Amino acid sequence: MHKKYASLLLVGITAMCNIALAQKKEHQDTVTKLNNIVVYANKFPEKAGKIAQTISVIRDQNAVQLQPNTGDVLLNSGQVFVQKSQQGGSSPVIRGFEASRILLSVDGIRLNNAIYRAGHLQNVITIDNMVLDRVEIIYGPSSTLYGSDALGGAVNMITKDPVLSASKKTVVSGSSTLRYASATDEQRANVQLNIGGSKWASLTAFTAGSFGDMTQGNNRNSAYPEFGKKNFIVTRENNTDIASVNPNPNKQVASGYKQYDILQKIMFSPDKNNKHILNIQLSNSSDVPRYDRLTETASGKPVYAEWYYGPQVRNLIGYHYTANHINGFFQDLKITANYQNIEESRITRKFQNNSKDFRWEKVNVFGLSIDAKHTSGNHELHVGAESYQNFIRSTAERKNIVTGALSAITTRYADGPTTMQSNAIYAQHTYKISKQLTLNDGIRLNLTKLDARFADTTLMHFPFNKVVQQHLAATGNIGLAYAVDNTTKIGLIVSSGFRAPNVDDLSKVFDTKTGSVVVPNAQLKPEYTYNTELNFTHTSGNVTVGGAIFYTLFKQALIVDRYTFNGQDSIFYSGVKSAVYATQNKAKAYVFGWSANAAIKLTKQLQIDGTATYTKGKYTDQKGVQMPLDHIPPFFGKVSIKQTAASWNASIFGQFNGWKKIADYNPNGEDNQQYATPEGMPSWFTLNAKFELNMGKAWQTQISLENIFDANYRYFASGISAPGRNLSIALRKTF
Repeated sequence: MHKKYASLLLVGITAMCNIALAQKKEHQDTVTKLNNIVVYANKFPEKAGKIAQTISVIRDQNAVQLQPNTGDVLLNSGQVFVQKSQQGGSSPVIRGFEASRILLSVDGIRLNNAIYRAGHLQNVITIDNMVLDRVEIIYGPSSTLYGSDALGGAVNMITKDPVLSASKKTVVSGSSTLRYASATDEQRANVQLNIGGSKWASLTAFTAGSFGDMTQGNNRNSAYPEFGKKNFIVTRENNTDIASVNPNPNKQVASGYKQYDILQKIMFSPDKNNKHILNIQLSNSSDVPRYDRLTETASGKPVYAEWYYGPQVRNLIGYHYTANHINGFFQDLKITANYQNIEESRITRKFQNNSKDFRWEKVNVFGLSIDAKHTSGNHELHVGAESYQNFIRSTAERKNIVTGALSAITTRYADGPTTMQSNAIYAQHTYKISKQLTLNDGIRLNLTKLDARFADTTLMHFPFNKVVQQHLAATGNIGLAYAVDNTTKIGLIVSSGFRAPNVDDLSKVFDTKTGSVVVPNAQLKPEYTYNTELNFTHTSGNVTVGGAIFYTLFKQALIVDRYTFNGQDSIFYSGVKSAVYATQNKAKAYVFGWSANAAIKLTKQLQIDGTATYTKGKYTDQKGVQMPLDHIPPFFGKVSIKQTAASWNASIFGQFNGWKKIADYNPNGEDNQQYATPEGMPSWFTLNAKFELNMGKAWQTQISLENIFDANYRYFASGISAPGRNLSIALRKTF
């Protein structure tokens, strides 16, 4: 099926190019030149034409802020695949790498902490998209600048900064936004207030949202008429769980949640070259149902009566100092100090069982980074140092919901004092060899230390009571960017990445699914990636096309596979005899693929654009057996046509995923085969329409009709189906 989509897309792009090239030169002023595009992939502003690595930026304010959540911002870009285990949660996938192998950051502060898991990570839910200014996606290993975890790429989310007054008068401005969506019963509101003086400015933002049970599409693949239906509802009467018929099987009961987010930034800029920012971000959700686990059945009965994440909490306090045009060796300086408090929990109760299990995790993270840039002639030298310290506390208990009796159960992670720290120094060099040719090279030294203590080993009878590791890793990159006439760039880059095993890898105990349990493995080593990428971008007249091909060698890859615990290949966990699995370093793996994009200006007002991505991956275990690598998305992309005018714009766009055949699933990994059909995850296509209207300078509205044909589909590895036909309305008032 992906070949069919690829052929159609290729034909479409070819046709668009031919049409556009036939246009008159009168529209050439609409072209965005390479050297007019500024990105922050190197932490300092840099012209895209000088960077060898592939980078994309989502900067359209409506595409960023008028979405249900940050995960959908990435998903609807057509450039990033996103897995979903629940409504609101999203796990970005870049070139076959996901979760702890992707570095997430907000305002230059890394979000990845010591318990970021290698499975499907839903923490993007804590990032409020309504306060984002832009999102930068860096493809390929980025460990030179970003450290451990950036094996496949990085997603840098940048929030809005306060705005100073252009005069000596204090200026007050702001906005209020309301959003509603029918398929999710989304009701969301955001208020922002900016107070700007000549040297001081403050930005305050508050977002509150409520999401109901999501309704999935009704038009299913004819071969799977029951796929995705929620046929039962679990209720409790007289201390007894009852599974009753769901009157609307398309309503995914127990998928709704609530959330609020607060942003407060205070800026002090004594002059144009110095800036201080205090950055406070608070995110808190209600209980968030783990919908995929709530759909599991055994012998015709639900497995779980309750399975939900407790309130997801992310509190961040950061201080940012930026200095430009300094007299001395370094002309530019950035200092970021930050503290994060993260809380998450998992609450589960089996169907018709009075025992309710609570597992809580708290993580305190302290971070400091210093970056400086020196420019001399055709050379730019960027050096930096960073340190992150993680302190983890994991607790657990079981409660009888009838009697109130409490008892001990295994914690998710080591239950004693547990810490992880990362310290690094790095350098990135840019040399403009000629007017057209630029060299990028860099190196990083990273030292990680982990100390996990098991205070109580009586419940699981661990053969060890602590895990202590220390790893020194060196990574680097070298690349060439060749720019011609400010319209064409060819990039070639070779880079390496690494990821040190974290607390989640080394000390986790959890059931991936009923009848399977993952146990700690104290013998893990870091995993490494070695990547080669060739990319190009070309702008000619009204046509912009780009693409990349890449190959990544993955060594000592951490793979979940069968294991023995105290000599046993199965143990009892939560009362169920479960096959034993553990995270292990497999011999090697590889990932390769390509991506393509095109944008065509047919007229000054009419544009067509499209994206497509194909990825494939395999790993070979220590016995020489080759199997599909998990986290590899199917062929996917997006095609759209957009009409713009002075006060409005309208677009029609299609999104698609190809087949993910069951033979391409990793049976032991994180592909969630149990949530697919017997043949895998079917291909799908949705048609969508959007209309935006500016009503004067103060009012703006967006009306979208998504999944017009009410298709039933779900993203690969996801345990919740996507929304069916959905009407969304957003209204914004600025002042």
